Amino acid sequence: MTTAPRGTALVRRPAATLADGIVTFIERQSIDLGLAHRQWQDYVAALEENGWSTREVPVDDSLPDSVFVEDTVVMFDELAVITNPKAPARNPETVATEKFVRDLGLEVAGITDPATIDGGDVLKVGKRVYVGLTGSTDQAAVDQLTDLLTPRGWEVIAVPVTKALHLKSAITALPDGTVIGYAPIVDDPSIFPQFLAVPEEPGAHVVVLDENTVLMSSAAPDSATLFVDRGYDVVAVDISEFEKLEGCVTCLSVRIRKSL
Repeated sequence: MTTAPRGTALVRRPAATLADGIVTFIERQSIDLGLAHRQWQDYVAALEENGWSTREVPVDDSLPDSVFVEDTVVMFDELAVITNPKAPARNPETVATEKFVRDLGLEVAGITDPATIDGGDVLKVGKRVYVGLTGSTDQAAVDQLTDLLTPRGWEVIAVPVTKALHLKSAITALPDGTVIGYAPIVDDPSIFPQFLAVPEEPGAHVVVLDENTVLMSSAAPDSATLFVDRGYDVVAVDISEFEKLEGCVTCLSVRIRKSL
């Protein structure tokens, strides 16, 4: 049963060129585009069935990685911060996202050159903002975010990431603020006040749907059991084609925690 609206999720359909997406830490695998589209539709349906309305940023077949819309904008309450991806092939993805969030009437700011950042490197836990220092995100971006967010009551903390594409490839957080991660690819778990190691790499990625429910990959059943044992409801979706491109459940949407 569909629940009352909890907010709006921005999504973007897979491009016809999805198979050409960037792969950094894993070997390239063949992509079934038809299956990817079905999995994306199931992901969107899972959001909607759990109280999130969805809005689509227009698809662009010239941008293979654009389905990973999280990398283009990060929400801080009603402030939309447009990112500045380092990869030349990905930087144009922000154009349609910025126009879209402006048309929604959101307050907009941006990370500007020479700083570079992907949204997948930003994890919010309460009023703390963890920012991964990766091949995509640098200290200059952390400094710009700090200048933007400190006056709004946020604390920005830089986190070294050397074993994964993005910070949120290695860690995310449960609704109670516990940071979860797959230990072999987490550089320094001691940075986080509460850290829970999960048994599968895809189990490190959750989308918080509400205070009791998380969305996660069906490829991590043992991690799902761990979360259920902690009292959470789990919504599992198959995103195998996106995982082949180092994507995860967080990458495929941007949650705006209000109805638009």
